[in-house]
Amino acid sequence: QVQLVESGGGLVQPGGSLRLSCAASGFTLDSHAIGWFRQAPGKGREAVICIGYKELRSYYLNSVKGRFTISRDNAKNTVTLQMNSLKPEDTGVYYCATRPRECTVAAVAYEFDYWGQGTQVTVSS
Repeated sequence: QVQLVESGGGLVQPGGSLRLSCAASGFTLDSHAIGWFRQAPGKGREAVICIGYKELRSYYLNSVKGRFTISRDNAKNTVTLQMNSLKPEDTGVYYCATRPRECTVAAVAYEFDYWGQGTQVTVSS
């Protein structure tokens, strides 16, 4: 059974950092891309960042460039999203999702086959 489980969310002050993890089970991560998406209150889900099976990274939001980094550990079947210099507008539920091989140009939700349940990130003073 394919499963993705996010962890690491929480409440952080503006300027702080959080590290989110996406743990995969039921399949091997080394032939799959993992994307991170987020959904702010009252807004639609948006793609944030993705890492392909050969570690090619795709950024979908200019606002996170230089602040968010994504990495993968195939041995642990885990992808990590390091978020620094967090801003209130980064608040939302963060989801990881998987698809075969590479990330896509637009990271439309239907292009990803399996999703985690999400983890809440709240940036507030």
